[in-house]
Amino acid sequence: MIKKLFLAVLFTTGLAACSSSQVPTSFQAVQVPASSSTTVAAASMIHSTPAPVSSTAVTPMVPAPVTAPAGTPSAGSSAKLPTTSGVAVSAPTDTGRWVEGKNYFLIQPAQPTSHPDKVVVTEVFSWACPACNRFAPFADSIRRSLPKYAVWTYLPAGFIPTEDWPVFQRAYYAAVAMGVDTPKIHDAMFNAIWTTGELATYDPRTRRELKPGIEDIAKFYAKHGVNAAVFAATAQSFAVQARVRRADQLIKLLGVTATPTMVVNGKYRFTVGDAGGYQQTGQLVRWLAQRDAAIMHLKQ
Repeated sequence: MIKKLFLAVLFTTGLAACSSSQVPTSFQAVQVPASSSTTVAAASMIHSTPAPVSSTAVTPMVPAPVTAPAGTPSAGSSAKLPTTSGVAVSAPTDTGRWVEGKNYFLIQPAQPTSHPDKVVVTEVFSWACPACNRFAPFADSIRRSLPKYAVWTYLPAGFIPTEDWPVFQRAYYAAVAMGVDTPKIHDAMFNAIWTTGELATYDPRTRRELKPGIEDIAKFYAKHGVNAAVFAATAQSFAVQARVRRADQLIKLLGVTATPTMVVNGKYRFTVGDAGGYQQTGQLVRWLAQRDAAIMHLKQ
């Protein structure tokens, strides 16, 4: 891995690209105020070379919604209508601000989601991705701001094995299987990798890549009340391996080559750079979600 000068400059601003040619300069996460409206040119460019895959839709397997406190929104696609009463969602005003093919891209064919009576908002991410780490506070803010007709889900990527992504991908699905995929633990994982170095994937002193294993990650979950042995066994299970394979296939079908990438209802995808910045990412998510909710005749 080669550390390029312009990436070092980007890191100092907290807007560094997350790419396969980048090495992080520190375990310490760059803090960006949640109120920042900084524009990002390429805040999330991790590229892969996925193998060709059929363009047909796959069986819905978008990750289960994030386990969160009561009142946190949930999500879906477009097949059946909800039975809850309320005011119908109206289509958002199209001022020409958001341009298809520039700010967001159509996914063709659209992929089915796990919640057909909601709008599903999915972040394609990796805990081992520094750009995802910087985006995490904004992702939390977007998740909390979603209306009741939408739900937030995660789709873990594993397309950079040299940075241990596949191991963290399996860890995510083990956490889902055990019901411990909470927002608190999700953020704590970023902290363990990028701030404390407990699960770091890079040592800035020796400039060497590190490879935390499932056993190391199991010890992390043990600190959050999870049986480490059960977690490790679950991560190696056939069910988790099957979910990982389906996630890899879905990421290809969605056309995702960078993280973090936002996917709205299996129909639209974009990166932070496409949207124009962190705050703009949240605005575009809500605009697309409202537009689809109106098409689906959902209620407020």
